[in-house]
Amino acid sequence: MSHHDPRVDAYIAQSAPFAQPILERLRALVHQACPEVEETLKWRMPSFLYAGGIVCTMAAFKRHVAFGFWKHALVMGAGVERDGMGSFGKMTSLRDLPPQRDLLALIRKAAALNAQGVKTPGPRKAAPRPRPEVPADLAAALRGNRAAAATFRAFPPGRQRDYVEWITGARRDETRQRRLAQTVEWLAQGKPRNWKYLQARP
Repeated sequence: MSHHDPRVDAYIAQSAPFAQPILERLRALVHQACPEVEETLKWRMPSFLYAGGIVCTMAAFKRHVAFGFWKHALVMGAGVERDGMGSFGKMTSLRDLPPQRDLLALIRKAAALNAQGVKTPGPRKAAPRPRPEVPADLAAALRGNRAAAATFRAFPPGRQRDYVEWITGARRDETRQRRLAQTVEWLAQGKPRNWKYLQARP
């Protein structure tokens, strides 16, 4: 018997109106394809588990919905690129979903891979990512604080990106302004974005 998690109900209810029918359809198809699937939240998004592993995940964003298989390359086949976290690109309406028969077959394939204990291939070494583009408001804030600017310049690209993505990920202007101020404060103290977690490590 399939397991429905009330947190997924809440996630869907809190999503944008355009996203709700897409999420509901995806959820129903996952349960139809794999009746024993279990739901949970991982990384704050609905995830579907079977045979001890993740089968697929779905997430609602401001303007689109993403649905992705955990073993994307094995499920979708060689050469099918992953669009961010999604296996089918950015979906904005039910029309963007693949045909029901095809999607059910893919979900069953993903579940079967878990049941067979097939592991995800190891990641290929990617080329180093360049330094992030600094948004204008962050650049202006850094110009006003020498210590913060020096820390930011000295950080490797990944730590710079942590701050940039945190700031640009704010949905409201007041949130963005608050994060900007916090960024400058932490940088002036020489701290990376996730310094609290780094301190907690044994």
